[in-house]
Amino acid sequence: MGAFKMRGATNAIMQLPEDHKSKGVVTHSSGNFAQALSLAAQSLGVRAYIVMPKTAPQVKKNAVKDYGGLIIECEPTLEARELAAEKVVQTKGATFIHPSNDLNVILGQATAGKELLEDYPHLDYLFTPVGGGGLIAGTAIASKHFGKGCKVIGGEPMEADDAYRSLESGQIESNNSTNTIADGLKTQLGSINFPIIQQGVEQIIRVEETEIIHAMKLIWERMKIICEPSSAVALASLLKKKSNYKDQNIGIIISGGNVDLSELPF
Repeated sequence: MGAFKMRGATNAIMQLPEDHKSKGVVTHSSGNFAQALSLAAQSLGVRAYIVMPKTAPQVKKNAVKDYGGLIIECEPTLEARELAAEKVVQTKGATFIHPSNDLNVILGQATAGKELLEDYPHLDYLFTPVGGGGLIAGTAIASKHFGKGCKVIGGEPMEADDAYRSLESGQIESNNSTNTIADGLKTQLGSINFPIIQQGVEQIIRVEETEIIHAMKLIWERMKIICEPSSAVALASLLKKKSNYKDQNIGIIISGGNVDLSELPF
């Protein structure tokens, strides 16, 4: 389904007791996790209820349906999404799985960093995008257990820099606006992943929109990889501070490639 989130979704479902699996799972998401949980659930024979805002693009709704997800529409507010998901929990007995603030999801996302470090055990730095915090928290865990002094660096849009500000203030911050092309990175950190990030992430580098687009284009042109803007933020952050990492062994997690080919930014 084109994104790392399949890892976390699959692990979260697999860790459930059989009697929980039989009642299904539910999440609220209009992005990649909605598709990931739908496909993971389908492959494991579990029903998936997906709460999505009415305003979600039809192409995303179609993808969820194609992966077997049962869509429940709601108003486009966080409160409405949470209430709709809670109603499914109460009426269907389904287990709620948060897209990024769930330990089993985080551990599933950690497998990306684990695999990279197993292939390249002498990495000095590992760069990853920062959105809701699941991937970078998982990467921090993987780096601690499988790296040899590897430090984790996050990349974040300047227009949605809540993770950067959260590390600065020591508490979870929110965004007043999220006007960024990296639409997968608009979600704020959670109570479970934030402490992991505080302990295991060396730094978060903020990048401008033009830097994101440049990095995305570079990945497409030079690496021949379909990469979405949110994923390109990791490379953009490295390029912005590349003089700091001269002669270092660098790993970058390219997290997803779900793009609308009719709306490429270059």
